[in-house]
Amino acid sequence: MTAFFQWIGTMHPILQAVVVVIAFALVVAIILLLVDIAPRSGALYTGIRLAMCLLIPLIVMWVFNSYYWAMGVAVAVGGLFFLLDYRSREGKGYLIQLVAFMAPAMLLLMVGLILPTLQTFVASFMNSSGKDFVGLNNYLWIFGQPDGLRVVLNTVVWVLLVPTVSTIVGLAYAVFIDRTRGEKIYKVLVFMPMAISFVGAGIIWRFMYEYRGKEFDQIGLLNQILVWFGGEPQQWLLNPPWNTLFLIVVLIWVQTGFAMVVLSASIKGVPAELLEAAELDGANPWQRFISVTVPAIRPALIVVLTTISIASLKVFDIVRTMTGGNYETSVLANEMYTQFTKFEGGRSAALAVILFILVLPIVIYNARQIQKQREIR
Repeated sequence: MTAFFQWIGTMHPILQAVVVVIAFALVVAIILLLVDIAPRSGALYTGIRLAMCLLIPLIVMWVFNSYYWAMGVAVAVGGLFFLLDYRSREGKGYLIQLVAFMAPAMLLLMVGLILPTLQTFVASFMNSSGKDFVGLNNYLWIFGQPDGLRVVLNTVVWVLLVPTVSTIVGLAYAVFIDRTRGEKIYKVLVFMPMAISFVGAGIIWRFMYEYRGKEFDQIGLLNQILVWFGGEPQQWLLNPPWNTLFLIVVLIWVQTGFAMVVLSASIKGVPAELLEAAELDGANPWQRFISVTVPAIRPALIVVLTTISIASLKVFDIVRTMTGGNYETSVLANEMYTQFTKFEGGRSAALAVILFILVLPIVIYNARQIQKQREIR
């Protein structure tokens, strides 16, 4: 291919334009052959497809002078013409519709997700420069030292506490505030933190936890309250493991509004007839809630729990803003960034792979639940 462009570069500009137009016409002709002529049914077109399966890899081998490229193209062309044969049975235009609808999504998935995932997975087995293969050394570094284990454990604690507490508080708020006189105002107050970025939330709560010596006036709300009640100011963000819990409170504060809005809308969709029937059967409010409301809003509960769980796994901004991952508060996403800034590409990639593995079961479970709901409908 390089030789082809070099050959074009030696020509007169007018001839270059002619050659480029001819090459473009050939490409268009090949595309038309693939999407319109070749898919037609009949022995003649079947023979054309078989010939193209042989000619295209040979041309690629001749142009690129590579057997590997030829083999790869042969596989791709074989798969393409398999679809073309399928199109010839399904009817003319089937493949065009398939490609038109699927190609943009597949291209975005390939470029934005699949290729980076594969590159990161390979990089996790390389050294810091990405040139030498080091096997499982990066993973051993993570799980073979106390700091690495603490990072993983902190992430697990975030995932266990944040979705559970946010969902429970959001559900309780949705149930008790629903249909009250000031419902809109109360819900807006709870939902407002969702409009704040994680960085902004971290800065706000850092002022809440701010510490000054007892001889100084306190500017942190919590320490000022302690002083009012005769206590001494505390360094909330410096004392492990409680400092991790104080950071978790920030994400709970942000995500509770999301849980409340989704669950409140789902509760409003519960048929009143079911609740009335349960009441006629003698069920008290708690029994009606457990036996009727909760099963009816189960899909919304799954969505809320899985969404907040993924957000908890990927939490970075709050930790980075408030403690920078110091004082035993670091999590996987923060440590991944830290190692990257230290030019430890292999360790950073290994942390990213671990994070991906932890997120994957949640995504798969959510997808299966959505599939089950579609089957029920």
